[in-house]
Amino acid sequence: MTAKRARVKPWSGRFSMPTDANVERFTESVSFDQRLYHHDIMGSIAHVRMLARVRVLSRQESRRIIKGLQMIEKRIAAGRFNWQTRLEDVHMNIETALVEAIGEVGKKVHTGRSRNDQVATDLRLYLRDEIDSVTHLLVALMTALVAVAGREAATIMPGFTHMQAAQPVTFGHHMLAWYEMLKRDQQRLADCRKRVNILPLGAAALAGTSFPIDRNYTAKLLGFAGVAENSLDAVSDRDFAIEFCAAAALIMLHLSRFAEELVLWLSPQFGFIDIGDAWCTGSSIMPQKKNPDIPELVRGKTGRVYGDLLALLTLMKAQPLAYNRDNQEDKQALFDAIDTVKACLTVFTGMIPAVEVKAEVLHKAALKGYATATDLADYLVRKGVSFRDAHAVVGAVVKYAIDQNKDLPALSLRELRRFSRKIGADVHPYLELTGSVQARDHIGGTAPARVRQAVRSAQRYLKALRKQ
Repeated sequence: MTAKRARVKPWSGRFSMPTDANVERFTESVSFDQRLYHHDIMGSIAHVRMLARVRVLSRQESRRIIKGLQMIEKRIAAGRFNWQTRLEDVHMNIETALVEAIGEVGKKVHTGRSRNDQVATDLRLYLRDEIDSVTHLLVALMTALVAVAGREAATIMPGFTHMQAAQPVTFGHHMLAWYEMLKRDQQRLADCRKRVNILPLGAAALAGTSFPIDRNYTAKLLGFAGVAENSLDAVSDRDFAIEFCAAAALIMLHLSRFAEELVLWLSPQFGFIDIGDAWCTGSSIMPQKKNPDIPELVRGKTGRVYGDLLALLTLMKAQPLAYNRDNQEDKQALFDAIDTVKACLTVFTGMIPAVEVKAEVLHKAALKGYATATDLADYLVRKGVSFRDAHAVVGAVVKYAIDQNKDLPALSLRELRRFSRKIGADVHPYLELTGSVQARDHIGGTAPARVRQAVRSAQRYLKALRKQ
């Protein structure tokens, strides 16, 4: 009886005692890696087709195995598959089910491969699809931001440095700053995908296999751009997962910074925006409250993805070649990063159209803080004053305006000329908010015309991405 139980696992021939129940619970991964089932079956089918091509398997054996795998995938998709902890992982569960379904020929599915190169292949196939999914969500959010930027191209708001009013900008220009961050995120993912899209299958346990396999054919079947060139590295490498998590951490960093602004802007102290009721929650005790829970949760979930990245870096930092069981711990961190980023991008994209921009409040806020002081300095430079001297003059003007409780446009020409005789009757357009933003009419500037130009450029870029 003991010997029979010991042979339940495909690797148990070496062992004389069954696995302890605590060890089974501690070492299993099927509770979380079963999400790889589609990619595991996809990889197995390609492997079997390759084995038939090189005549390690007969055509008949290949067809039976593939048919059995396809049947198992349908059972899993329909929720009619019994996942067993004692079989450790997704790979053993599917292989055992295959043998039960089609008999002894099912045992040939593992010819010329190991779970080491099998799981590395599954992870790459899975992550490749998830990168495409995350990219799709990024493009949707970028599209939503560009739509707001176009609509608010001429809406003036205060721009900040050190959280102090600095210079007037347009709301559309501000939205395009977030677009640019997400564009870099999208480009990082595209670059990461190139390194994910390499086939490790064929490396077997660590040294390759003695069977006459055709790795390039397997790569072609699975859509990989190439094959891993070193079998030791192929089974032990998790750089691709770390690289994705690093890109995911940057996505979350950008969403968190954006979320922080939305939280501030929604507060009564700013009042720059409103967010639709469907995207906010209330208080259990304070009936007047409208809380920006979505931005706050996104801000909070950023820490989770940072943790996932750190977990993978720590997991790999001391591993000798080649594969080690430590690597079983890579999946939960990777899966969590993927799930968290996708959830945050989804809710953010849904929320953006529900943001109401309060143009009048923004305009009034931009009038505070002497935001056109730099424009007055530039005006003096155009009149022949050195910038450093102009800076000192305008500093004195601002001090006077503060003492008089006036903003710069409210100062009369007579008052302004007390500080420099270079100031003439043509000065006031330079002190107005509209004149200030329109003057920044260059590539990357905040002028409404440039914002609209940038919006058109972004729309072309996004259109090209959607065609890929």
